[in-house]
Amino acid sequence: MGLAAVTGTGVFTPSYVITNDELVTAFNAYADAFNAENADAINAGDMAAKPHSSSDFIVSASGIHQRYVVEKSGILDPQIMHPTLPPRGDDQPSLMAEMALDACTKALAEAGRGGADVDLIICAASNHERAYPAIAVEIQNLLGARGFAFDMNVACSSATFGMQAAADMIRAGSARCAIVVSPEVCSTHLEWRDRDCHFIFGDVCTAAVLEPEEVAKGAHFRILSTQCATQFSNNIRNNDGFLRRAHGQMQDRRDMQFMQEGRRVFKEVLPLVASHIADHLADAGTPPEGLKRLWLHQANKAMNDYIGRKVMGRTPTPTEQPNVLQDYANTSSAGSIIAFSQHSADLVPGDLGLICSFGAGYSVGSVLVERG
Repeated sequence: MGLAAVTGTGVFTPSYVITNDELVTAFNAYADAFNAENADAINAGDMAAKPHSSSDFIVSASGIHQRYVVEKSGILDPQIMHPTLPPRGDDQPSLMAEMALDACTKALAEAGRGGADVDLIICAASNHERAYPAIAVEIQNLLGARGFAFDMNVACSSATFGMQAAADMIRAGSARCAIVVSPEVCSTHLEWRDRDCHFIFGDVCTAAVLEPEEVAKGAHFRILSTQCATQFSNNIRNNDGFLRRAHGQMQDRRDMQFMQEGRRVFKEVLPLVASHIADHLADAGTPPEGLKRLWLHQANKAMNDYIGRKVMGRTPTPTEQPNVLQDYANTSSAGSIIAFSQHSADLVPGDLGLICSFGAGYSVGSVLVERG
């Protein structure tokens, strides 16, 4: 069978928005209450006071101006500082599957397909709300899809790793119509009480339909090649999950939320990603100047600026390297797919672009595409 192609994409965006100013107001109120409650220990030097955050600090550190979330009130309550989601019964759709259904329906409509056409679903995301049954199989059921489905977690690289897996299966003939869907509920694993990271993440879901190029019904992007790599690091980590009871650690504990050694990540990930992309392009026989578009992981503006300069040998224009993190914040594996979905329709047949995501693991995944 020939090349696989991306024939449709869809994005589910939650209805709640939190601006930097709203976030800072809540965080600073929490910090003031914490410092007042622990004044004696702070004054004795036994505990560090929590510093204030600011909108200027957030924009300077990340380029983020706002984020979408599935629940807002709990995050902005200084006494709670996390989303408050009602429990769902086993007979109700999970939150991730509900988000996925919206994004998948949009992607299928763009591809000119229906749920019954699908025979492979990969739910590729950073945090899954349960270990089993797989969220992907639940999505399969909601869509009325055929074939098989499974979950995948390679942190922020999940979507591109999922696309490589789906493209490989299409080329091998074991799937004919695949969806790679990434419901990222990042607000639930973010520590909103930590000034260094409380602004980083937002919630979203993306979906991409992949099919053999010869059956594409309209405009599409043929997948010329994919490349994935991993390298172990503890510098981005989230601990325990369902092992909490076994470890006797049911109480609130900092390392059970998002943890990051930011400076180490910058120092180690940036050259890793830049060299990964350079090697991928070289292996594909594509010079950097042949790229019309770079759809990068939307974690941090400074990181993307650095990678863009390294790849292109100059500063890419906003059109060549579109950012969406100012509106969505870091949405983990979904970020590069949001950028691709929203900033690809203007490309003409023969134009080349590269989707790249990277993050915990470390992991890097890249997908070289050509407008068909």
